[in-house]
Amino acid sequence: MDNQPFILVVDDEPDNFDVIETLLFREGYDLNYASNGHRAIARLKTIQPDVILLDVMMPDLDGIEVCKRIKANSQWQHIPIIMVTALTAKEDLVRCMAAGADDFISKPVNGSELRARVNSMLRIKHQHDKLQTLLQLREDMVKMVLHDMRNPLTSILLATEILLLPDFPIHKQPNKINQIISSVQHLQSLIDDLLLMAKLESGKMMLNFLEIDLNQLCLSALTNFEAIADQKNLRILSELTQSHLIVNLDALIFRRVIDNLLSNAIKFSPKNSQVILRTDDLDRGGVIVEIADSGSGVTENLKQVIFEKYEVGTLMPEVTQLGLGLAFCKMAVEAHGGKITVKNNQPKGAVFTVFLPKV
Repeated sequence: MDNQPFILVVDDEPDNFDVIETLLFREGYDLNYASNGHRAIARLKTIQPDVILLDVMMPDLDGIEVCKRIKANSQWQHIPIIMVTALTAKEDLVRCMAAGADDFISKPVNGSELRARVNSMLRIKHQHDKLQTLLQLREDMVKMVLHDMRNPLTSILLATEILLLPDFPIHKQPNKINQIISSVQHLQSLIDDLLLMAKLESGKMMLNFLEIDLNQLCLSALTNFEAIADQKNLRILSELTQSHLIVNLDALIFRRVIDNLLSNAIKFSPKNSQVILRTDDLDRGGVIVEIADSGSGVTENLKQVIFEKYEVGTLMPEVTQLGLGLAFCKMAVEAHGGKITVKNNQPKGAVFTVFLPKV
């Protein structure tokens, strides 16, 4: 819902609009006026109000017919309509509801009642908008999951078909087998991210806190990414504080946080650049882990949403675009009582910082 909800008032009497405007003056709504039913319908072709206040007794095209036409249109039928009527007979009110009206208010309009009914309809509209956003998000997520799974599946299929060729050289078989293993691991990583996030969100995952040497955990992660970094001629540097940094954490979950951040840094860093992993002891304040790259960086707008599910940063060809890694990092770090942030690197790139409290 917008910061300033938009309300369309449809009434053939301008004085009635003035009354409603006065009664809703302090609510901060954006009020718009249509003097008859035809103009109201024409207005809907260019604007999408959050609520419609619709007068019943209008010449030419009355409010009940306008309501029917709006509710018959799939693009408009979700807009809540409050019928404003001087009619009091139950049969007339039944006609309003049968036409698709969501609520009604009697004339003369009472200010408190009007504000309460408008607020009620705005809540319904907000719930509808939120649901539509979630449905669109789910649709986008399915597309991204299918897109990101298609590449490793295609690689597995092609490598398998090549292995089955009768004249394929035996000495080249290990390379194809390694290609299949790598693709399977990629798929497994995507599935693990989805499952772990689902558990974290539902609160069903119990973290196994142990005293862990954070520096050793980071060095282990760096070792696993050296081969991947070599393919882009990247240098992975470690700047670790002191020899040991003991922290209470779930080693498996937090190792996955480091892996995701390192993977992102390598993917988005240009060739012949470097990625730096730092740790620092803030004494009683806690500890931090920083991963700095020399990539395209993160814009100010993206900094506000990059840790949300299915949000992606700079779109790059041949790079997985499923926005789960950073969202998982945020959930996992917060489950440890910590915080993850991103800032600009100098002269270019991004620095992701994870803060963990000392327990």
